[in-house]
Parts: sequence; C-alpha cells; structure tokens
Amino acid sequence: MNPTTANVLVVDDELNQRSALAGVISRWGYGVATASDGAEALEMLKSFDADVVITDLNMPNLDGKGLLEELQKSPTPPQTIVLTAFGNLETALETVHDLGAFWFLEKPIPPGALKMILERALAHGRLGQRADRLERELASRGVLGDLVGESAAMQEIFLLLQQAAPARATILITGESGTGKELAARAIHQLSPRRAEPFIAVNCAAMPETLIESELFGHEKGAFTGAVGRRAGCFELADGGTLLLDEIGDMPMGTQAKLLRVLEERRLRRLGSEREVELDVRVLASTNHDLREAIAKGTFREDLFFRLNVFEVHLPPLRERTADIPLIARTLISDLNQRHQCKVTDLAPDVMGVFQRYQWPGNARELRNVLERAVILTGSGTIGAAHLPRGFAGVVEPAARALDDRIALEAGMTIDEAEKLLIGITLRHTSGNRTRSAEILGISVKTLFNKLKEYGENE
Repeated sequence: MNPTTANVLVVDDELNQRSALAGVISRWGYGVATASDGAEALEMLKSFDADVVITDLNMPNLDGKGLLEELQKSPTPPQTIVLTAFGNLETALETVHDLGAFWFLEKPIPPGALKMILERALAHGRLGQRADRLERELASRGVLGDLVGESAAMQEIFLLLQQAAPARATILITGESGTGKELAARAIHQLSPRRAEPFIAVNCAAMPETLIESELFGHEKGAFTGAVGRRAGCFELADGGTLLLDEIGDMPMGTQAKLLRVLEERRLRRLGSEREVELDVRVLASTNHDLREAIAKGTFREDLFFRLNVFEVHLPPLRERTADIPLIARTLISDLNQRHQCKVTDLAPDVMGVFQRYQWPGNARELRNVLERAVILTGSGTIGAAHLPRGFAGVVEPAARALDDRIALEAGMTIDEAEKLLIGITLRHTSGNRTRSAEILGISVKTLFNKLKEYGENE
C-alpha cells in the first residue's frame, strides 16, 4: 500500500498537537483527517476510510480506550497506534494488549519513530487483508481451516462461518457426532480478530457433575476436598480468546444456571472465592442433541438456549453430502501419509464407489478411522477393497485375503510359533517396513525388534 493510497485518522483533543501531527503525516504522502475525541472520530469514520487510527488516550467524551473498544466491534477494524503522555505508559501497554492496538508511542512523538511504526502498521494490515482474501479463496475451493467440502451445503456453511466469525456473538454448532463441530469452532476462531489469543475446548459430557464447575470457573485453595491450590478455570484460560463448550446438551442443570449468569454478566466467581473476575471471552457451543427436545423434556434451560443460539450452524451428516467424500478422502490421505510415512496416492474406483454408497453412521470421524487403517496397510500406491476392514459396507474382503499368504495353524503349535508366522506375513506385506508392521500388529517398534531378535532375524 503506497502512502498516497493510505488514509490516517489523527485523534487528539489538543488542537496544536493533532494539527502538527496531521501536517507531518500529510507531507509523507498520506491522506489525513483529524478528530478531537473518540466520538468525533467514530462519526468521521463513517465517511473517511482510515487504514490507521492514531489516537491519544486521555480525551473528553470518549477517550482512546473507549474508541478502540468501539473499533474492535467492526469486522475489519483499522490498525491503531496509541499516543501516551508521561505517566500513562502502563495504561498504554494494557490498551495494546487488551484491545489489539498495533503499537504505542510516548509524547513528544519522534517523527522518525512515528514514520517507521506507521509503515509497519500499514504492512501488518495489508498482511491481515491478504490472509482474509486467501481464506475466502480456499473456501471457494472447498477448504476452510480443517473443514473440507465442495457441496452447496458446505459452501453455504463456509459463508455463514465467515460472516459470523468477526462478531462477538455466541454461536451454537449442531450436528451428529463426527461431523466436524470442533473443526468448525476452530475455523471461527481463526477467522476472528481473536485468532492470536487462546482457543480452549472443554467437553461437557466427559466430566462428572462434581468437577465441571471447577473445570469451567476455577476454584480457590480449600474450596473442596482435594483443592490444594488456586486453579483457573477454562473461562479464565480462554480470556481474550475463544471458549468452546462441546456437548453443551449434556451439561447438568445446576451448572447451566451458573453458566447463564457468566454469559450475561461477563464475569465469574471461582468456587470458594468472594471476588468476581471480569472476562472477555467469545463463547461457542456445540451439541449432537436436539436442544429444543431437551427443553421440552426439562433437561435444558430455555433461557440458556436463546442466549447461546444467536447464530446456529448445522453441520449435515456425511451421507447427505456424498459429493464431498472424494475431496475429504484425498485430504485425509495426504495428512495420513505424513503421519505414517506412507505414499498412498488415491482410492481405487470400486472403493470410492463403496464409500459414496455407504451411510457413514460415524460421519467424517469414521471415514478417517477407516482410511488410517487402509493407508497403513497399503503403504504406497492405491487403496483397494482388500485394505478395508473385514466386512466393511458388506461388500469387501478382509485385507489378509489380498495376500497370497495364509497362516497355517497346526495342532500342537505353540503361541510363540503362531506369533512368529503372523509377524512374518505382516513384514512380507509391508516389504519389510518394521515401523508400519508394528502399527498393523498393534505393538511398539521396540517390541517388534525384540521379537525379531528372539527369532534370530533382526539383522
């Protein structure tokens, strides 16, 4: 971005200060506008498209901190540089950290330092715009974060995620188990202004009722038996970032009431504490339950549902978007090749046909599990029907059937002898790859080496 195409808004209640600053910046070739306080700046921004806002902290009506808070509500906020007088350095640092200002400068402002920081702020904004553009391009090609899909249903979801991500509103992600609800939540976080802050996911169904409040809200030393020290909960750990409440439909009713209070007041009290802690957390929730049915049954609070369901994103099951299976499968194969040091290229046409006819009750998670086994067994080349689990989809043969080897068990054979035969056939199948053989056999590489040494074959 050249200076002549970049705009800077200078906000300062001191007329001489803002006029002098505007004059210097204008001589550098930037478009410049000025405002006397935060309120006037917000009004100015309705007609002046600023790439960078340079603002003083202490101003009447709306100060610099209040201005930055308002700017952060925009999906595409300008870069901000905070000016601070002597004695306000700590406040400036807090503003940079808490409200995402690019940098701060102490008054009187050194022109050389301002010019350098201004150029860097513009470059930082340019990188952010480029990243957003790449995200949109990838989404149009069927990839958003770790979500994959070219179907019309997934393209609609990608668009909704991109629209909702920059806001602060809660989002409820629904769908069957294995449809990628956590992946959608991570994509929202990565597309949001909070992408550099923590993303914390907590499974509400995996914790007993006696521990979930401590896990969410934290506790003080001695709050209950076993509380040997103060512990921050997931809300505090996610402060400034995003918290995913996974399987929210399984949260106990008592905890739901406390969660609702935290969401409404944006503050919490640790168990055993009398002091409240203020929070800045974007909350996402996911569930594979029908929460409207749960409300009717009295197992989920209606007021909490409406508080969470500002945006609802429903992920369709894999059986309803079979057109996405080839792209998902190839993406997973690429990932699994790296994980297991394999060189699998694709699925055989008959296997792809089976995959697209299969109902996938476990959705994408089941597809990944099937492919992981197949990639390990295949090693390199194309995945065939023989590399799929025994009886998969009712039409394929077991992997061992692809080998011209059979384990010939005889009466009187010892377990060690049978084990040696099994290890031998597996090694032949993997062309001697001991790491992959150990994975297939379900043992460690060290155990396999010890077995081969025992057999006198570890040469």
